[in-house]
Amino acid sequence: MLHDMFGVPFTEIAPIVERSPEAARQLASRARRRLRGTTTTPDADLGTQRRVVDAFLAAARAGDFEGLLRLLDPTVILRIDPGTRPWAGPTTLTGTADVANHAATHGRRFASLCSAALVNGAVGVLAASGEGVLAVAGITVRGARIVEIDLLLDPDRLARLRIAT
Repeated sequence: MLHDMFGVPFTEIAPIVERSPEAARQLASRARRRLRGTTTTPDADLGTQRRVVDAFLAAARAGDFEGLLRLLDPTVILRIDPGTRPWAGPTTLTGTADVANHAATHGRRFASLCSAALVNGAVGVLAASGEGVLAVAGITVRGARIVEIDLLLDPDRLARLRIAT
């Protein structure tokens, strides 16, 4: 909004959002697309998507912060939909450091329950236990890096999912 409405250059916006000017420009571009109702298009190659998601899960399981950083695009965004589940943290994280820290912190505990799965036609993550589906993550991979993660934790919505086997 600062750039589009008031003409503030990205070099001045970058320190405000704690990103590089290029990353601030990309965040603005993604925000415009979301406002228009369009989404980021993932790489078409499911094999590449699968390799990136598998590497992400392995790094999360190991708590490998540096490995996670290598897999994330500098402008990565993680959106969390807790629904009715109690959630104390932020529901949106942006940037490699915040997303990698979240994955490394929670990964050791939950990544063992996760496996790669097709989610809305792209490779994502399904977390399940004997109690059923705990979470689903839609992951957008572009240029062999993760650019978006949409994590669904809402128990009401998860209960309505149909899982193909």
